[in-house]
Amino acid sequence: MRLAPAVAAAALALAAGAVPAHADTLLSRSILPADAYQEGPPSGAAVAPNNGVTPPFPGQPIPGFSAVLKITSSTFWAMPDNGYGAKGNSADFLLRLYKVRTNAKTPFGGSGRVDVLSYLQLRDPDGLVPFPIAREDRLLTGADFDLESVRRAPDGTFWFGEEFGPYLVHTDATGKVFDAPIQLPGVKAPQNHTLGAGTPNLPSSRGFEGMALSKDGTKLLPVLEGALTTDSDPRRRIVNEFDLATKQYTGRTWQYRTDAAFPGAVIGDFTALDRNRYVAIERDDFQGAEAQQKKIYLVDLRKTDADGYLKKTRILDLLHIDDPFKVSLPGRPGEFGVGRKFSFPLQSVESLEVMGNGVLLIANDNNYPGSDGRWTARDRPDDTEMITVFAPRLLTR
Repeated sequence: MRLAPAVAAAALALAAGAVPAHADTLLSRSILPADAYQEGPPSGAAVAPNNGVTPPFPGQPIPGFSAVLKITSSTFWAMPDNGYGAKGNSADFLLRLYKVRTNAKTPFGGSGRVDVLSYLQLRDPDGLVPFPIAREDRLLTGADFDLESVRRAPDGTFWFGEEFGPYLVHTDATGKVFDAPIQLPGVKAPQNHTLGAGTPNLPSSRGFEGMALSKDGTKLLPVLEGALTTDSDPRRRIVNEFDLATKQYTGRTWQYRTDAAFPGAVIGDFTALDRNRYVAIERDDFQGAEAQQKKIYLVDLRKTDADGYLKKTRILDLLHIDDPFKVSLPGRPGEFGVGRKFSFPLQSVESLEVMGNGVLLIANDNNYPGSDGRWTARDRPDDTEMITVFAPRLLTR
């Protein structure tokens, strides 16, 4: 993939020895302000005041990005989740896929701004969703689905992974629902519409946070963010395989295991690097100075350990990134984690895109207005940040 010229130049500087080639290095940073409200009806009526923000909001906020897809070197599809974190408080949040453009701050300039260009409104005019939804006009909201991941198939349609089912939601290229939501066999979250009086075997908000598309474009690999309630190993995270041609799960699975020191860590995203290798975000739920586990690991689907778990190699620690080019400076008043040793200590690190040449793009869900990990006083909402990092371990095989 072609990198933006400034980022490519920074990568070349690294290769030329301007900084240690083994160092994880911040190459660019772009920021979308937390209060970048978009057109649409007021929302947040069921949200409590937090971090100096009092709902309802004058329009539709963008509460961070739970998934990012590269379009060009500076334009992306970027997707918020269900809005305000729960089925009961997000009926006035519209589910959208935003097209954004970064003017990233790099060693060679750039404003560091993120511009919102347009959006696709997700909707179900044909009534393919088999349960009642919040709006009579059948625009989808955060009370209908908790979307957390998205991939664009070779035919141009979008596939979304979500957490209320957990379901796979398929739309056409404009955001119109194309098929009835597809459940993961044998797994039900508390919000699943078919649960009835049954007992869920997946905790709330532990569905398909991450979902990869295979490099050949034929398979989806959605990952359960947390362990099943019936699992004897709380560190197990199941990777499932879904065939796009048949629109069915193949029954093939892999097992990913979180670090022993962080058994409750969740999988924030899962993205293909090549035919067999994938990168995953493994994170805790803390932020700011309390954050401990915000790491990216590499797995190879062909390689497992003696217990059958995917072998994993740490690629990047997001709490310890070099910033020799001073991309994060000057810091804003009260800003935590910027400077020569840059940190990404944000609560919900949920977006991971492979840019090529050892460069990764990472973005956060800011849980607007709840997360405040970037600020020392912990008294204002986090912005949405999109960073690119040179991770040299990606270049070794």
